[in-house]
Amino acid sequence: MRNLIVKKDFLFAFDQNACSNCNGACCRGESGYIWLNKQEIVAISSYLDISFENFLNEYCKKVGYKYTLKELKQNNEYLCVFFEENKGCKIYPVRPKQCKDYPFWERYKKNKNIHEVCKECPGILFLS
Repeated sequence: MRNLIVKKDFLFAFDQNACSNCNGACCRGESGYIWLNKQEIVAISSYLDISFENFLNEYCKKVGYKYTLKELKQNNEYLCVFFEENKGCKIYPVRPKQCKDYPFWERYKKNKNIHEVCKECPGILFLS
């Protein structure tokens, strides 16, 4: 049974069941940013049972005036610091909003850059 999510202004649906077979395609690949706000930092550091400051020092990097999760370079790709091969996201219950919203990002609305998300995410299904 499919578990489809549909959102306004997107030309595709997302089948959440596909996540169990792709081994974190959205958590790996090219280098990028997963931006964090203060509430997310508090939630994740609490979930990991470490201080706010230790979380920032160990798992984040500052870009300009904002924080993003660190990446780990492995072979020819980058992995989110919280992605574990064949296990998935180690902070899934408190993952950042940016992760929760994927693949429904503004850049993929109304056919914009849709080829990117289709290459990356096997859960994309076009609506008729």
